[in-house]
Amino acid sequence: MSYAEIHQRSLSEPEAFWAEQAAHLHWDQPWKKVLDDSAAPSYRWFAGGRLNTCYNALDRHVEGGRGEQLALIYDSPVTGSIARYTYRELRDRVALFAGALLRQGVQQGDRVILYMPMVPEAAIAMLACARIGAVHSVVFGGFAAPELAKRIDDAAPVLIVSASCGIEPGRVVEYKPLLDQALQLAAHKVACCIVLQRPQCEAALRQGRDLDWHQAQHGVEPAACVPLPATDPLYVLYTSGTTGKPKGVVRDNGGHAVAMWYSMQAVFDAQPGDVFWAASDVGWVVGHSYIVYAPLLRGCTTVLYEGKPVGTPDAGAFWRVIAEHGVKTFFTAPTAFRAIKKEDPRGELIGRYDLSRFEALYLAGERCDPDTILWARDKLRVPVVDHWWQTELGWPAAANCRGIESLPLKPGSATVPVPGYDIRVLDADGTPVAADTIGNIVIRLPLPPGTLSTLWHNEDGYREHYLGRYPGWYLTGDAGTIDGDGYLWIMSRIDDIINVAGHRLSTGAMEEALSGHPDVAECAVIGVADAMKGQVPLGLVVLKSGVRRASEEIVRELVARVREQIGAVAAFKQAVIVQRLPKTRSGKVLRATMRAIADSQVHTVPATIDDPKILDEIGVALRGLGYAGGKADGA
Repeated sequence: MSYAEIHQRSLSEPEAFWAEQAAHLHWDQPWKKVLDDSAAPSYRWFAGGRLNTCYNALDRHVEGGRGEQLALIYDSPVTGSIARYTYRELRDRVALFAGALLRQGVQQGDRVILYMPMVPEAAIAMLACARIGAVHSVVFGGFAAPELAKRIDDAAPVLIVSASCGIEPGRVVEYKPLLDQALQLAAHKVACCIVLQRPQCEAALRQGRDLDWHQAQHGVEPAACVPLPATDPLYVLYTSGTTGKPKGVVRDNGGHAVAMWYSMQAVFDAQPGDVFWAASDVGWVVGHSYIVYAPLLRGCTTVLYEGKPVGTPDAGAFWRVIAEHGVKTFFTAPTAFRAIKKEDPRGELIGRYDLSRFEALYLAGERCDPDTILWARDKLRVPVVDHWWQTELGWPAAANCRGIESLPLKPGSATVPVPGYDIRVLDADGTPVAADTIGNIVIRLPLPPGTLSTLWHNEDGYREHYLGRYPGWYLTGDAGTIDGDGYLWIMSRIDDIINVAGHRLSTGAMEEALSGHPDVAECAVIGVADAMKGQVPLGLVVLKSGVRRASEEIVRELVARVREQIGAVAAFKQAVIVQRLPKTRSGKVLRATMRAIADSQVHTVPATIDDPKILDEIGVALRGLGYAGGKADGA
């Protein structure tokens, strides 16, 4: 069947469609109802069914005769080590650690916080929780103590799994002092912590509370898989909220497993035995979905990489991993490719490696400019698939589904809705807009399996934040367009639409024009307050390595590009060249924070920021243009 036929069937016959996908997994008890709409607009998939996610990810493959296939490859250039685990080995390690959790009193439904670096033990701990029905909540390793404390208080874990340290290029980040501080700050008290001691830094363990990872497993009986209700939570993953309070996205067992299995086949064209690599972190949703769960549910070999796109040791780091491990499909964020392109603009390092087994590159996590897509396609000579989804959704909502039908690519577009997603663009009043008209991107309810079922202990917040504005629709928070061919174009977050003299304009479209300049490595456009026009756009631009031209000349060319490609209505007259852009650790540019600085507003420095010092540099650059520069909250 064609993509169009499959997509239409997924919308017209959702229960039959998803029942067919679910049949590929092992169910301990069949579902009574594929879609339970009794509490609409909150929906539940596979109500009455029982299964175990860990069994489907590990034991099912071992019992099916593929126990000696590689399940996980750990590649760590920061420690100079590589380790490989077969499905049998990984199952046995997971079962043993699950037994250790049981020994410490962890029961079905209890929460376990994981505060871990990118090591195999992080994936083992996640799967061990899934094995016994504990609800894991992974917090990005190295997160500041106050932010970790907020998550401890919200999730109320009975146990925390951590490590002595994380390793960054050139430095060791001690986790244990941060964990100790967070436990002091948190009102909720945790009785036990299991700590993985890494040789690069040994942590002091507190007697009576802290256990060594290996000692905790001495004499333990491996735990069996527990059949769980499909609608029970598998994990809680916190994403930043506009109020500063983290939002705990809840993912269920049944719908999640089905969506992960299906997406690997339909979106990524991944077959059992293929090597799949998502260069992310287990602390983010990409790490949950496409480092740990989806590849293993599909029977692939997954790569867990502890390193960076550049600096470990150079801008050829990704190509070395792809060549050495025979990666077929690679998934990363556009910001990683912009970093590589900045350091190696001619792609000379690519030629050093044998990439003959590499078939496709997938980019997501932020809007990808066409110039980066075209650069990657030209240098790598493989399809480059820009796709779009969110922490809340858990898996791709729009993509070129290569496992169904490869459609013509339009650089800058996420292509078309994935089966299960009915995506539309509405105006502020909820009226569908014409093709190529920017508006608010929404998804018709019910959302497909694998998406968030609610917010942790905050059903009212879930309904208000996502479902309240447009009844019958899920509000994504993104703005964009759908063209005449049905292709989706994500332009910005709704908050990044600027109003210039009454004209609603997308900062993403301006960024697209700027990024096409041959000297530009990456950029961001923000709307700053203007007494005459309400708002005007301001560009912040990072140049490629080796550019020696005068800044003033480049800025004139950039202003001309925006005027030529968007028009005088954009009122784009200012740009400033900076050394780097402020980003979260997952690579998202902090546009709202920069806008607050420019508009002299008090702002909160996000806990997820990669390096707070960058904001000081941005403030200096903005003051050089005449903007006052707002102060951080508490400064």
